Amino acid sequence: MGIVFTRMFSSLFGNQEARILVLGLDNAGKTTILYRLQMGKWCPLFQAIGFNVETVQYNNIKFQVWDLGGQTSIRPYWRCYFPNTQAIIYVVDSSDTDRLVTAKDEFHAILEEEELKGAVVLIFANKQDLPGALDDAAVTEALELHKIKNRQWSIFKTSALKGEGIFEGLDWLSNTLKSGGG
Repeated sequence: MGIVFTRMFSSLFGNQEARILVLGLDNAGKTTILYRLQMGKWCPLFQAIGFNVETVQYNNIKFQVWDLGGQTSIRPYWRCYFPNTQAIIYVVDSSDTDRLVTAKDEFHAILEEEELKGAVVLIFANKQDLPGALDDAAVTEALELHKIKNRQWSIFKTSALKGEGIFEGLDWLSNTLKSGGG
């Protein structure tokens, strides 16, 4: 039944493809989110070392999702993947308050990259299920999102383990991309 609806909507609205980078510090939940999207459920995985690439079909958009490892030694190589990117999903561990300054610095460095100037930005304030996790307003403040004036962005509270907030964020992202953002 799902295939019938997918084909029907594809024929009515067409398919769009988007290249999306999933970025953030190590242990933020990037890989868990990617496989939640790919398989529809949480799967216990090891931390991504390097990168994972998956294609995810959602809302008539085929997302080519690049999950890049967030370890300090890998971050300088992120820029190799920047060309032709329409959107960035930046994942923040909302419970790791000790590294929010580092997350902010890395995030703003990404926004300054010439090859990402037109990319739409979706921020996942992840790990909302953990005690002491900052809400989306506190993460917005910590990341200084108010300084973003030249691109479309939004933030969503998520729990990758529980699957909460991820699809709401993807709805925003797919609607933004369909309307010409990114």
